[in-house]
Amino acid sequence: MNWLIIAAITWVFVATATALLPMRWQYGPGITLLVLAPVLIIWLGHDFGWGWSIAALLAFASMFRNPLKYIYARARGQIPESSK
Repeated sequence: MNWLIIAAITWVFVATATALLPMRWQYGPGITLLVLAPVLIIWLGHDFGWGWSIAALLAFASMFRNPLKYIYARARGQIPESSK
């Protein structure tokens, strides 16, 4: 089996398990998943075509929309509200 498929399946299972954790325990695994996702998306595009990579990027942006909004606001020098 292709290493990319094994890595992607592992990423999905870890993301699912992370979503089931209480919010205070999600930060560490969530940041790790956030960092690893672009690597997997680029690897996916390289191995299977960039159309799949675009689909994966859209799914990633949908799943991580709030953390990405926060990072974008911090990069612009704003202090975003934290979720309660």
